Amino acid sequence: MNNNDLVPDFDDEKDDSLKITLEKADGVEKGLLIILNGYIDTYNSVYFQKQIGKVVATGFVNLIFNCSNLNYVSSTGIGSFTSFLKLVKAKNGDIVLLNIQSKVYEVFQLLGFSQFFNIKEGIEDAIQHFNEVPVAEVSVFPKIFSCPVCSRKLKASKSGRFRCSDCKAILAIDQKGSVFLG
Repeated sequence: MNNNDLVPDFDDEKDDSLKITLEKADGVEKGLLIILNGYIDTYNSVYFQKQIGKVVATGFVNLIFNCSNLNYVSSTGIGSFTSFLKLVKAKNGDIVLLNIQSKVYEVFQLLGFSQFFNIKEGIEDAIQHFNEVPVAEVSVFPKIFSCPVCSRKLKASKSGRFRCSDCKAILAIDQKGSVFLG
């Protein structure tokens, strides 16, 4: 199977500095494995963005980028990944970056972008990421509890610090609803 079988007209354009190979991501709904070989910089980032735009326009919104043969990414290239993330998130998709070389990962870290991306070591971890069911946050607030000093019944609408209305003790309540002095 070649790239055009998955994304029509994908191979109509080429760039010698970045080779992109597409494979169906088995086990991931609307998923595609994108294998990058070369580098991404200011000069080829427009090509990169155009190609991934074609992928998303075809309906693939859960993208796994295999970066094992990606030996350089400039800040412009990281900007491309960021724009892809915004694009697929708007369509209920996500991105996973796989097998990032240490020198490329350092660029992500230095620019503060490593926290925005799901970075995994293997394809199995990436597939698992897309198949995890998000756990809905259950709020414990508003919470009614007894002051640990005077036993007065109090109500907290959110986590934080406050004073007991009777004994004036300073109390703290965490996001899980646990109450502490102080």
